Amino acid sequence: MGLQRVVRSSIVDAPIERVWAVLRDFNSHDQWHSVVAQSEIEDNKSSDRVGCVRNFTLADGNHIREMLLSLSDKDYISTYTIVDATVPLMRYVATVTLKPVTDGNRTFWHWTSSFESPPGMERELRDMVAHGVYEAGFANLKKYLALGQAVVSPASSLRQVVASCHAIEAPAIRLRDYGGPSEMQLETVSVPPPAEGEVRIRQTAIGVNYFDVYLRKGWIPDFLPLPGTPGMEAAGEVIDVGPEVTSLLPGDRVVYMCPVPGSYASVRNVFVSYTTRIPAGVSDNTAAALLLKGITADYLIRDLGHIRSGTRLLVHAAAGGVGQIVCAWAASMGALVIGTVSTPEKARIARDHGCQHVIVGRNYQFSQAVQSICDGADVVIDGLGSAAREENFAALARCGHWISLGQASGPLQDISPDWLVQKSLSFSRPVAFDYVATQALLNERAERVWHALRTGAIKTPEIETFSLRDAALAHEKLESRSSTGAIVLRGV
Repeated sequence: MGLQRVVRSSIVDAPIERVWAVLRDFNSHDQWHSVVAQSEIEDNKSSDRVGCVRNFTLADGNHIREMLLSLSDKDYISTYTIVDATVPLMRYVATVTLKPVTDGNRTFWHWTSSFESPPGMERELRDMVAHGVYEAGFANLKKYLALGQAVVSPASSLRQVVASCHAIEAPAIRLRDYGGPSEMQLETVSVPPPAEGEVRIRQTAIGVNYFDVYLRKGWIPDFLPLPGTPGMEAAGEVIDVGPEVTSLLPGDRVVYMCPVPGSYASVRNVFVSYTTRIPAGVSDNTAAALLLKGITADYLIRDLGHIRSGTRLLVHAAAGGVGQIVCAWAASMGALVIGTVSTPEKARIARDHGCQHVIVGRNYQFSQAVQSICDGADVVIDGLGSAAREENFAALARCGHWISLGQASGPLQDISPDWLVQKSLSFSRPVAFDYVATQALLNERAERVWHALRTGAIKTPEIETFSLRDAALAHEKLESRSSTGAIVLRGV
């Protein structure tokens, strides 16, 4: 066997920050390289963490695992190696280096590798790497970037693109008085060009959550002053970007969860730090239905519930959007999952998503059933609120943890430490956005959600769609407790 070396370089007509934003994501190649069919990062690690392994399948059926060895945001260099592969590239190490080209604000991309080949396959493998991987990769990424830039203009820099932006008139739901669903009315609003650090998104799918109902009713008036637009998450396509934004371009598909309401709209500006890319193979509807609920399930299971094999978990509204994800994910980890639902039909759905035991009823009486099943729950995930307060206490085992996630039956009365100490219980009331305080945390949690979806730990939810103009009907459906899965509004 002889050591081979392949070197290729190219000029990319895009700023170095933009090219690097794509290439530093070790799991982005299935979005832009034609030879990659599907890719994921193992062990739910961040795709820019040194030591992470990407596990991917090529379009020709071959399978490769590669490890990220180094990553330098200062020097724009990354190095990786093949850990395992069905193609005989042995001791393969590759390095990607970017350099700025001052003429036209372009980027010089240098790609080099060394590897060993079995006797007789030297030329075949060298040509495969040189032409099928590197040269094709240059062409594919240029096309990927050009498609985004062409949406607005062929300007050579992102700052020039921003300078050409204008306000856009678009429909949005406006709430001028707190109250019932009918208070939400469709109006035309002006969406200004994105400010520094923002992106403007044409929203194709808007997630509906029960928290939106609380805002509409005026339960948290400081969070949604009037007049206002409800909604915390949406998916769609970037229209244009503000100054200092280099990680996204027009045409990129993104989904976001934002701590400021306003997603019930066809077009919206949000900070780029609230966004994460939608993986290939995930639809906008699925992304909007899953991101906030999936990330909520992630921190409930990992950070608060510490779910593991044998954990006794009680989940209220087990057939709802968050409930389905929590039940399925926890069951895949070996937890004993007990769910409460209001109808036999919802009981079937809960069982399909991992509930081993389902308690059916509308009277908030469930503690005796839980105690008979498992002598008390280690963790209760409570979205019911006031009406279930005493029953939750009774259903918990000693040293159990009570997570208050919502208040569908009304605001939860104060929980006294002196009351909890009777069973050495702990209590938490989390806010989702504190668990994604940085974009790195958002990307890391989102990747775990996409990974759980790919592996079947969670299922694509049943999604019921309404037009944005029918947001009131969507809320009526949600509050009637007849909905299951997720509700998504379509942009108009």
